[in-house]
Amino acid sequence: MRSERDAPSTRPLLDKLGVKPADLVCVIRVDDDAFRALLAARLASPVRARPVKNAALIFFGADSLDGLERLPALRASLRPNGAIWVVSRKGKAATLKDTDVMAAAKHAGLVDNKVVAFSPTHTALRLVIPLALR
Repeated sequence: MRSERDAPSTRPLLDKLGVKPADLVCVIRVDDDAFRALLAARLASPVRARPVKNAALIFFGADSLDGLERLPALRASLRPNGAIWVVSRKGKAATLKDTDVMAAAKHAGLVDNKVVAFSPTHTALRLVIPLALR
């Protein structure tokens, strides 16, 4: 028997990702026009293509361990309670494991605390600065 917990979420993607209209958002290496259109419709300010100081959310596309080396620099751009969403392929097409992203996050002084189905082909793992370091 299927329970409510097993049912797919009906919440809009931007709500799952925590995007608020006043947020300063950066999208780096995420090639998804539909996602950019959703952001443009919700946000009061334009989406940035590069890291900017005090970003609320950074969506970062990564498909290799080498790509994750940018996490420390991205962390430096976050506001203390902001988040980096690492967007990567899922399933058989995956080139990164969640454990790879988690290890790189730890090395960058970040912790993971949520995962979201970003699209049918991609997943997103949220990384934040630990409460004790904010």
